[in-house]
Amino acid sequence: MRVVIRTNDLTKYYGKGGVIKAVDELDLEVYEGETFGLLGPNGAGKTTTVRLLNCIIKPTSGTATVNGHDILKQETEVKQVTGLLAESPGLYGKLSAYEFLEFIGALYDVPSDILPERIDDLLKLFGLHDRRDYLLEGYSRGMKQKILIASALIHDPPILFFDEPTSMLDPRAALMVKDLIKKLADTAGKTIFICSHILPIVEELCDRIGIINQGKLIALGTIDEIIAQTKTNTLEEAFIALTGGVEEKELLAWREQKGASS
Repeated sequence: MRVVIRTNDLTKYYGKGGVIKAVDELDLEVYEGETFGLLGPNGAGKTTTVRLLNCIIKPTSGTATVNGHDILKQETEVKQVTGLLAESPGLYGKLSAYEFLEFIGALYDVPSDILPERIDDLLKLFGLHDRRDYLLEGYSRGMKQKILIASALIHDPPILFFDEPTSMLDPRAALMVKDLIKKLADTAGKTIFICSHILPIVEELCDRIGIINQGKLIALGTIDEIIAQTKTNTLEEAFIALTGGVEEKELLAWREQKGASS
């Protein structure tokens, strides 16, 4: 299988003197056509990894290629072959759905003779064609997420990044987003890179997963392989075994402290 995302000692430090290691010497390969999940606790380095691979920020050291393009030397080419649904994306509420997609399409230099038909096709795909002229500020959260996914697809990139795709969504909207991701993987042949700390999402959607903790990749493989490696029974147990959990005595510590002070 062809490798479409490859990182080599990819590293990003923050803070004065680089004291915060957000991503620490990450070596990773993602194959064409697979749905890959990067799983980890909050603050583990997932979003930083996505931002590095989309040329939003630059690494402290190391590098990566995305569809053969170097993230340090070919930023424009990388952005042409990727679509990104960020964890906290922005929408222009005073634009209609059609106007917003038209604006994003222009940013990606989608040819003007192709763009209108592509917008119509995406709005139909996401069941929003009858609301194409409604302002986005009146859309529900789930509808906004659909438009954001459509905006990531507007230039028809082969690689899609979804950072916490069901974050802040109610169960019905989250199910809709998961179904859309499945459809993109199964029928459109996209390579999909999902970041999440929600285990059921990666269990349901991903062919392989990596687990990152404190910037370090600590496990890589299929879910069954990672469960076997950790000698556990579920992904949840494997995740806790690898990343560490809060012991019962820690959970009850506040009660002991309260008793000692009374």
